[in-house]
Amino acid sequence: MEPDLSVEFAGIKLPNPTILASGILGVSSEVMVRASRAGAGAVVTKSFNRKGREGYRNPSFIEVPGGYLNALGIPNPGMDEMREEVAAVSKAGVPVIASVFGFDAEEFAEAASKGEEGGAVAIELNVSCPHVREVGVEIGQRAEMVSEVTRVVKARVKLPVIVKLTPNVANIQEIAKAAEGAGADALTAINTALGMAIDVDAAAPILGGVYGGLSGPALHSLAVRTVYQAKAAVRIPIIGVGGITDWRGAVEMMMAGASAVQVGTAVMYRGVDVFREITAGMSKFLQENRYRSVREIVGRANKSDHI
Repeated sequence: MEPDLSVEFAGIKLPNPTILASGILGVSSEVMVRASRAGAGAVVTKSFNRKGREGYRNPSFIEVPGGYLNALGIPNPGMDEMREEVAAVSKAGVPVIASVFGFDAEEFAEAASKGEEGGAVAIELNVSCPHVREVGVEIGQRAEMVSEVTRVVKARVKLPVIVKLTPNVANIQEIAKAAEGAGADALTAINTALGMAIDVDAAAPILGGVYGGLSGPALHSLAVRTVYQAKAAVRIPIIGVGGITDWRGAVEMMMAGASAVQVGTAVMYRGVDVFREITAGMSKFLQENRYRSVREIVGRANKSDHI
């Protein structure tokens, strides 16, 4: 008998635990639908705000050992246009999570409302972008600001609200608890880690935005640790993301405490078929180890006395 790969968290039901992460193929509805058809259980849009952003000058994306650095600056066409993209994905029958950001709590709430209007199944609050100071570093590292943004958005929309955590903090459990205390329905852990690269010949930073977010395999062990610690601190579900490239990484993340997983960088160099490859591998693992459901492995390795 085939193991059950379906998951449910924060009132959201998905056919399998894999989700297209924000920032990867998430502006075009056509591409988001294609990711779903290739096996993703759900998709997350690229983060959007009220009026949109042009982003930083190039180079904004480079390869580094173990992954990539990006300093894109959250370019997006704005919430009105993204509402239409969300609507197109939703009408295609694909569960879509709207990722939003803002320069204050009100802007977060406005963008969230547009996502709700478009038919999103949930809102993901990007309070953790590492290379746009006013909307990422300054919000996601401060518990009181995470609480404020979460409360304001929760008061504005009826959808589940998911807070995306930054790894660039000393105490991830404090931030996780702040989000939960303000009414967050779930957490996503983690966003990219703050990094940079220098051109030694030019003696200058390579990225146009100087600092960038590190993604890819180099981020994975940091993400697993963060999910593990957050799971021990909160009762709300967690979506694990960071350097997942195969079924083993997905299983590892879920055993650390994630109820679902997001895949980003791997889609860039392996294509959208990576979702089907991951779920096929998970199914085989579950069957070989006599698990009837993928839900049975959630938090399997998480023991509070290890913290």
